[in-house]
Amino acid sequence: MVSKPTHHEPDPLQAELSQRKEATEDLPDATGTWVVDTNVILVANGQHDGVDAASVDTCAKWLQALMQTGRLALDDRHEIVGEYLHKTHASDGKGVGDAFLRWVLHNQDNPARIDLVSIAADPLRGYAAFPDDPRLAHFDASDRKFIAVARAHPECPPIWQATDSKWLDWAPALADHGVQVRFLCSAVLEAFHRHKFGF
Repeated sequence: MVSKPTHHEPDPLQAELSQRKEATEDLPDATGTWVVDTNVILVANGQHDGVDAASVDTCAKWLQALMQTGRLALDDRHEIVGEYLHKTHASDGKGVGDAFLRWVLHNQDNPARIDLVSIAADPLRGYAAFPDDPRLAHFDASDRKFIAVARAHPECPPIWQATDSKWLDWAPALADHGVQVRFLCSAVLEAFHRHKFGF
């Protein structure tokens, strides 16, 4: 007769599933479609100077939540992905931002998770979908693709913004054109704005 052990070793798979469930329960609700500015990825990776640990954690959690339940809007010219790739390490990076980029690359052709939006070029505004508004005349050229994707998408999804304080000034004009900006790190962003512009 074989005696049965009197104790049980912990099941590693069950432990991992439990950890994942706990992590998911701590995440914000990212249900829906979003446009994600590159600086959110950089903050989540800890690659942005002057950002506190709370902001890193916030951006990391939003990206994790998007990978769990959300959808991402990108341009079909691959300009946004190209910027992501230029500033992160998709192949061997250890940050949450790097993991997010790997998720993006894996799901690029998955219409259930990523919407590829057509954005036409414009010789004056950069993109035809970028608003023709004098209040936005000095909007950074490299960031106009995010606005164009949001406006060209049928849902006009909100844009996640982490650290570019100039967007605080542009947000009211963007809202007039149907573009909502979700500032993930408001306290740090406002501090950056005061340091840069004095108010």
